[in-house]
Amino acid sequence: MSAAEDRPGAAGDEAKRYGKTAGLLGVGVGATGVITYFFFALASHNLDRHDYGELVVLWSAVFITVGVLYRPVEQLLSRTIAEREAHGEPITGPVRIAGTIQGALALLFAIVALALKGPLTDDLLSGNESLYWILVGAVLAYSASYFARGFFAGTRRFTLYAVLMLFESVARTAFALAVALGITSGQTAIALGIVIAPFASLLVVPFAIGRRVRREPAGRAPADDSEGGAPAFTLAHGSGFAAAVLVIMLSEQAFLNAGPLLVNATTSAAAAGFIFNVLMIARAPLQLFQAVATSLLPHLTRLRSGGTTTGEEAFRLSIRSTLWAVAAFASFTALVVAVAGPQLMQIAFGDKFTYDRAGLLIVTVGMGLYLCAATLNQAAVAQGQVRRASVCWAACAIAFVAWNLIPAGDEFRRIEVGFTAAAGLLAVCLWFLYRHPHGRPEDVPEPDSATELEARLAAADEAS
Repeated sequence: MSAAEDRPGAAGDEAKRYGKTAGLLGVGVGATGVITYFFFALASHNLDRHDYGELVVLWSAVFITVGVLYRPVEQLLSRTIAEREAHGEPITGPVRIAGTIQGALALLFAIVALALKGPLTDDLLSGNESLYWILVGAVLAYSASYFARGFFAGTRRFTLYAVLMLFESVARTAFALAVALGITSGQTAIALGIVIAPFASLLVVPFAIGRRVRREPAGRAPADDSEGGAPAFTLAHGSGFAAAVLVIMLSEQAFLNAGPLLVNATTSAAAAGFIFNVLMIARAPLQLFQAVATSLLPHLTRLRSGGTTTGEEAFRLSIRSTLWAVAAFASFTALVVAVAGPQLMQIAFGDKFTYDRAGLLIVTVGMGLYLCAATLNQAAVAQGQVRRASVCWAACAIAFVAWNLIPAGDEFRRIEVGFTAAAGLLAVCLWFLYRHPHGRPEDVPEPDSATELEARLAAADEAS
């Protein structure tokens, strides 16, 4: 242990360096969340209650579906490429096989979606056939977009990864802006942004792959995966960690999207749009927090891998500092909401809905608890507890959905209270894991490893 590591204040200096890194990363990754927020603000201002609610249902259905279908292959591709490049092994075989799997999943979705065209159109999308075809087209387009994300992450080109997401969010919002400026009009014009966005994000791919090919060492036989003893690439390879991260991602989708979908099923699309806007109090800060979460994991991983007393102190100080920052932000937001919450919501999303101050405050508290849970989740992953953490996420998400299925009381208040209670329970569970770590050695991420990359990718991906 060096003198520098033991000097007083070394842990604090390390935590400050992490804070600067997180802040710089937030400018790029967090921008996608801000632009997405403007997409919904513009849509809410320029559509009536029913049309906006249908748009929200479309959005929720698209991103729950692509998360289920494409995230496993994206994570597996990013991990395998990173591992092979670290050992100087060819990646063409894994890329080809991952592309085959991703294409098969997209084809399977197309077959199922066409077979269920009637129920999806009539029951989910209020009989709007245009939204049905946008749903199908968007899910199919995201198969290529998520494949590109996995490739960029595996080759550690995070700038291109961020640019891809930025292109996607800008393209989507451009359609809502065109309606706001009177260039075009209507729900379909805005919804087209959801299907065009993944195609626009792929504009970075030809340039990126072209540079990759030009840098490929001469004489390498990329198609032979047996060289150098490289393991066969299958969907099951490294599935334990990937499955746990996927459970966490799906649970996040349940927290943020189950409410609007359930309200749409039991009440109306307009009601779904209302509760979606209320939950934006939690969604918008979470989008920005993903940048912090993306840098928090490698920071904590490096501190844990050092095995020094100073590293452990810096680890805990980083967690405490982040939690205090979340508490301060949530407290400030609660003060603003208490003073002018309903008025600010109508400025942001239009005056089609009347917002309840108490409900907004409840969701604000839930937002703070949810961000605390997200922080503690990164600590748990860094400690090798991703599988225990995934159980906590799944249990709390299931409890949240089950609570909302109880036919009692006001449905909006039920979702608001349920979100906050489930977020609080999740934070408590993850705090217990953080304070009583019993991780599996194989789940402890090594600095710059494929395991760390996979979890880092999962944190950044939500900003899209």
